[in-house]
Amino acid sequence: MESVAISFPLFGEGFMINPPRYITIFGFNIYIYGILIAIGFLLGLLYLQKRREALGLESGTVFDMVIMAVPGGVIGSRLFFVLFNASEFFGEGNRWQDIFNFRLGGLAIYGGVIGAAIAFLIYSRIKKIPFLRLADAGAFGLFIGQVVGRWGNFLNREAFGVETTVPWRMGLTFGIRAIYVHPTFLYEALWNTMGFILLHIFSKKRKTRYDGQLFFIYVAWYGFGRSIIEGLRADSIFFMNTDIRVSQVLAAVSFFAAAALLIWNHMRRRGQNPETLPEPTDNPDSERSD
Repeated sequence: MESVAISFPLFGEGFMINPPRYITIFGFNIYIYGILIAIGFLLGLLYLQKRREALGLESGTVFDMVIMAVPGGVIGSRLFFVLFNASEFFGEGNRWQDIFNFRLGGLAIYGGVIGAAIAFLIYSRIKKIPFLRLADAGAFGLFIGQVVGRWGNFLNREAFGVETTVPWRMGLTFGIRAIYVHPTFLYEALWNTMGFILLHIFSKKRKTRYDGQLFFIYVAWYGFGRSIIEGLRADSIFFMNTDIRVSQVLAAVSFFAAAALLIWNHMRRRGQNPETLPEPTDNPDSERSD
C-alpha cells in the first residue's frame, strides 16, 4: 500500500502525506516497520538497564531477557498469525513455505507475548530467577515496543479501523477514491503510552509491590483497551467463519483474569499481618514475595 496517501481532515483538507514503507540501501529494501521494532527493543533495553536495580535484576539479566524475547516473540507472533490464517498458507494455490517469509507481513501481538513468556519461563528455570519478576520487567518492554510498533502499522497503512465520520478520522486515498477510518493504531499507541507512564509511576511505590503485580497491571490495562479498540478494527483475525474476533476475546479474558489476580493478591495481603510481609529490596539477589 505504499502508494496510498494518508490524510487527516482535522489538520485541514489540504493535509496529506505519503510516507514510504521502506528505504533501499544497495538494492535491498529495508522496511521501516522492522527498523521501528528494533528501536522499540533498544528503548526497552535502555529503560530496563536504567531501572534494573529497582526491578530486582542484574545487568546481565536485562541483556539476556532482550536476547530471549526477540526470537521468542517473533516466532510466537508469527505462529499465532499462521494458526488463525491457515487458509492463506495451506491448501490449493497456496505456498506453505511463505510461513517463513516474514517480509510478507503477518505478526500477532498476543502470539508475541506468549512466545516471549515461554522464553522467559525457560530462562527463569535455568537461572533460578522468579518468573514473575522477569514478567514485571517485561511489562515495561512490552508497553514500549507496542507504542513504537504501532507507528510502523501507520507507515504500512494497516491496523486501521472501520469507516467513520469522527473529527479525528484518518483518510486513505486509493487513486481518486478516499475512505475515512478510525486511526486505531493511534488509539493503541496513546493507550499504551498512558499505561506505561502510570505503570512507571506505580512501580516507584515500593511498599505495595510484589512479584507479578506490575505484569498483572500491564495485562489488565492492555487487555481492557484492546478489547474495546479491536471492535473498531477493519483487519481483525476471526474464529473460523464466525464474527468473533480472536484478539478481542483474548483481550477480554486476559483483562478479567489479570484483574481477578490483582484483587485476590490485594485481599490476601490485606489479611496478613503487615509485620510478617517481606520488605521489597533493591538487591537483585534477594527474593521478594510472590
